[in-house]
Amino acid sequence: MTLTAQQLEAMMPDASQLYSDEPEMESSLHYMQLLLLVTCLDWLWRDKNDYFIGANLTIYFSRQQLRNRDFRGPDFFLVKQTQKRPRNSWVVWEEDGKYPNLIIELLSTSTADTDRNLKKNLYQDRFHTPEYFYFSPDSLEFAGFKLVGSEYEEIAANNNGWRWSQELSLYLGIESGKLRYFTANGSLVPTPEEAALQGQLQLQQQNIQLEQERQRAEHLAERLKSLGIDL
Repeated sequence: MTLTAQQLEAMMPDASQLYSDEPEMESSLHYMQLLLLVTCLDWLWRDKNDYFIGANLTIYFSRQQLRNRDFRGPDFFLVKQTQKRPRNSWVVWEEDGKYPNLIIELLSTSTADTDRNLKKNLYQDRFHTPEYFYFSPDSLEFAGFKLVGSEYEEIAANNNGWRWSQELSLYLGIESGKLRYFTANGSLVPTPEEAALQGQLQLQQQNIQLEQERQRAEHLAERLKSLGIDL
């Protein structure tokens, strides 16, 4: 029997005491990859307030889980149609029974087998998370799955090796050894720093074009004046 959010909440302890209980990231490479995923999506969705991104944050979902201390914190997860605010952890029974819409795990030597199997099965069978991706910052192994019925099916890669995420309305793909987001038309979703640099370059190009147009106008005016045509 599936419990409602209210029934689940009544069975659970005080959620204010539930803090995230996740280990540190495997390496600085993993940390930088996680930071990249968070900052790029936050920048792209900077005008939205109806989502939450969890980064190496525990998801609490059952009393049995708490009893066994069987905590499962995805490296990256996205919950849509929720309030964008800070949280100490994601407590399902405090969030209207919501589970993540999308999860990304960053494979490492110590976690790869768990991420490919145990966690994948948990996200499929218990969380019913619509999309699950994993990526290794070391080997660049990359795969993605979507929930079809009750089971995950692999998301086919396009010619660039990118995989489409319906939950994000973006592609996920590898660029310069990093997992990045790409728009439907193939544009790289930038970091805030990359976006600022792009803005500066565009402004410089505009200034160059304006200066070229000014010089052409002056040259034309001088040419007409030499022909006795005074504007």
